[in-house]
Amino acid sequence: MILQQLDVPPGQDIPGPLLTELTALYASQHEFFALSGDFPDPDDIRPEQVAAALAAELAHPDAEVLLARSQGRLVGIAVTLAHHPDPADPDPWIGLLMVDAAVRRQGHGRRLAALVEDRFRAAGRDAVRLAVLENNPTALAFWTALGHEVIDRRADRERGRPCAVLRKPLSTPPGTRQGTPPGTPQGEPPRIPRRAARIAVLDPQGAVFLFRYDNVEVGVHWAMPGGGLEPGESPREGALRELHEETGWTDLEPGPLLTTWEHDFTHAVGPVRQHEHIYVAHGPRREPAGPHLAAAHAEDGILSWRWWTREELAEEAEPVWPPELARLLDDLDDLDRTNTGADDNSP
Repeated sequence: MILQQLDVPPGQDIPGPLLTELTALYASQHEFFALSGDFPDPDDIRPEQVAAALAAELAHPDAEVLLARSQGRLVGIAVTLAHHPDPADPDPWIGLLMVDAAVRRQGHGRRLAALVEDRFRAAGRDAVRLAVLENNPTALAFWTALGHEVIDRRADRERGRPCAVLRKPLSTPPGTRQGTPPGTPQGEPPRIPRRAARIAVLDPQGAVFLFRYDNVEVGVHWAMPGGGLEPGESPREGALRELHEETGWTDLEPGPLLTTWEHDFTHAVGPVRQHEHIYVAHGPRREPAGPHLAAAHAEDGILSWRWWTREELAEEAEPVWPPELARLLDDLDDLDRTNTGADDNSP
């Protein structure tokens, strides 16, 4: 899943094809809008109504509208608020999170919620809040299953609708609570929670740079430059530092967040459960260079490196981290084509 920030300059309209997609997404959730009363007729939601609703969201200086795409398709939307109007409320808010009803029960809602939380976590926020309509028990069950707890009940600010207010701490990534991480089989030593970040460096033709690693637990595999975060370091800062240390390249900056994922392996400190942020950067096709690279690669178990085309990634027999890297990069290509108005038939 790729997140795209909706950016509509003042005085401009949402592009027609995108507004068509958004209208279809909103219209698929007529049951929710029948509960919320946000549209005059939930069974006849129109493009101009969706455009007006999003314009109202974007008019708030602290609001962000995020579009979620999977395999090129718009599957969800999230509206967030970095700062609540009440100065006594220190947390950011999720104002809306909605998935196309046609692709329900495929994990898109959970994935979108996790990516939104990761954005807040990377920004240094330590909790997130949201409000659920009291007449929507399905939504309440969804959010409580993701770790949110009801902390208050009150009417919402705009329409006076009865709501439950929920809050979730974000001080640690999923799976990094104190004690044995969830999913550790009985009888195995507890895994140490570890935060890490990597950068998918793409050349002008879209090939991605990967290192070939050897690990005592998982064996030989391919992964992007990156590694564990230092104390007080943000994922974006850590990804850039690791890229410099492992490639010698100092002219690249982490771009958008491609994905987050969690996996187990054995590090020098012992068995770990690693939660990774993976960013994207574009740069020239070149070799790693620097006086200390050989020692750094030996310490990290790096055997070799190469640039991979998308076709080669799909055919590789050795494991690639994350396993869905080829599909994630294809999603990114689809998003770039959407933003530029291009398609596969473009000259």
